[in-house]
Amino acid sequence: MSRRNGNKVAGDCDSFQMESKAPEQAPNMEQKNDEIMDSEEVENGKSEPINPLAMDGAVTAPDGGWGWVVLVATILVLALTLAFPSCMGIFYMDLQTEFQASNQETSWVPSIMTSVLHAGGPFCSVLVERFGCRATVMLGGVLSGLGMVASSFTHTITELYVTAGIITGLGFCFSFQPAVTILGHYFVRRRAFANAMSSTGTALGLCTLPLLGNYLHTELGWRGSFLVLGAVLLNCCVCGAVMRPLGGPRHRGQHLINHRPLQLKEEKLKGRMRASLAGLMTALRRHMAFDLLRNNLRYRMYVVGITWMMLGFVVPLIYLVPYATAHDMEQSQAALLLSILGIVNIVVRPPIGLLFSLPWFKGCHTYVFSAALLLNGLSNSICCIDASFPVLLAYVVTYGLSMSVVGSLMFTVLMDTLDMSRFPAALGLLAIMESVTLLIGPPLAGILVDRTGEYFYVFFACSATVSSSAVFLMVSFYWLDRRDRRALKGQQVPPQVPPQKPASGNNLIPQCQYRSVPTEGDKDKASDSETGDITHL
Repeated sequence: MSRRNGNKVAGDCDSFQMESKAPEQAPNMEQKNDEIMDSEEVENGKSEPINPLAMDGAVTAPDGGWGWVVLVATILVLALTLAFPSCMGIFYMDLQTEFQASNQETSWVPSIMTSVLHAGGPFCSVLVERFGCRATVMLGGVLSGLGMVASSFTHTITELYVTAGIITGLGFCFSFQPAVTILGHYFVRRRAFANAMSSTGTALGLCTLPLLGNYLHTELGWRGSFLVLGAVLLNCCVCGAVMRPLGGPRHRGQHLINHRPLQLKEEKLKGRMRASLAGLMTALRRHMAFDLLRNNLRYRMYVVGITWMMLGFVVPLIYLVPYATAHDMEQSQAALLLSILGIVNIVVRPPIGLLFSLPWFKGCHTYVFSAALLLNGLSNSICCIDASFPVLLAYVVTYGLSMSVVGSLMFTVLMDTLDMSRFPAALGLLAIMESVTLLIGPPLAGILVDRTGEYFYVFFACSATVSSSAVFLMVSFYWLDRRDRRALKGQQVPPQVPPQKPASGNNLIPQCQYRSVPTEGDKDKASDSETGDITHL
């Protein structure tokens, strides 16, 4: 009893001392907790979790529910971003006249926009990891909208390169990539269907944006059109707002009053900047699969073929409207051609994606993709026949059909060449290399127009470029498949022969286990012994 009472008194004294010291230690504890929190942020190099869509626990994808809202928002984001550069051809002649620019100088505007859209992928991944998909999509909407609004007040073609090319293109990149990323987290069981539906967003943009741009151009001119289109692009912020993260954001305590010294704040700011820079470099290395480019021959062939293809794949969409209007076609009819191209993609792309996902086409994706790419390249020659509406209508239908197959199988072929765990890194490197040819393709076509004075030479050059890339992919993958089949035949399993007991004269070390698989160095020794007739595992 005395011992128990003594412990009780000691416990009461300790609790009394802790309560008396609590008011004095509260500010210090609060400051230490804040410092520990900041130090963890600096150490980790980010203020959000690695997975911006989930909390510490596992989050189950709903495969429906609010995911359908996210799917609709993703379709709208892709319609506003990926299809926008192709519609710049409606304002091509006005920009050339306004700034007294050549075809080469004018074509830099859509080429920079498209190139930055693809090249900004690694930087977008860093923002997604730090701030989440919702904030990054909204940031992209703000940048793209402000870029187009600022473009309406430009006075030189160089200013247009910065506003419409870099700022708007970067906004497009920050919007569409996180939208596709968060869609993959909302859908797992129905992911194939969700991706097929979201791919119609680009076709929807190709169908509607040319008509809208032509109407605005007729009513307001190119400056007023850019101003209104900038306001339309701000709807990406609305789409991003509904892309709420699964599990909700992680909340952290923040203090209204901060009594830390200014010097300590500066040190923490420098630490955060260093950590952010280190995180940026780490993310860039993670999203650049240079080891795959060096070691995976199939991936190397695919990257070379796709990079060469992009030199002439999107150029016809930019020069189709100027080519038609230069041959006395009304601009409304020329814009209608782009809309028909979008309609063909909307109708054809979803069933094409479902068709080639069947088991019948397993192992044939590369050859179907190459054949569709060859048809796409050859279809550009149709424009050289005539510039009348029926001929160009046949061109956009053929181009749209082949484009649907190419767009549906491009990522599927890439997935077949490597392990899925390396797919994001492989796609990031491919996007960077694509951006180079996407940047120089339209200006090279502009130089060709300036020197020849004819647009149909551009379609000839694009036909040769895309067709040659298709032939390269088809031949290279056929050669790789034949090489793999020969290697597989060389590794045929021979009939099993029971292993012979070793001769008594052999010096075998006791307590050692010998494998039945000969190594490369043992083949010469095995020729003089009966133990060489063992099976390969």
